[in-house]
Amino acid sequence: MDTRKGSATKEDLQGFKEEILHQFHGISEGVIDQVKQVAEGVATVNEKLDRRFNELKAEIQETRQEVLSAVKFSYA
Repeated sequence: MDTRKGSATKEDLQGFKEEILHQFHGISEGVIDQVKQVAEGVATVNEKLDRRFNELKAEIQETRQEVLSAVKFSYA
């Protein structure tokens, strides 16, 4: 942009607009990349939680069967 005093020309304003748009696109691409990384991390954590939930569910079921067997044995 011209540093002289006075009003800016249409060309100056157009150049400024293009510069701002260029910077915005660069920043928005970076933000989109970061959001994708966060989404991938969330998906990974979700998979780990699902796996752990299933392990705990199986462990609880196994313990329940053992307790049920012990109760049945004590009343037999």
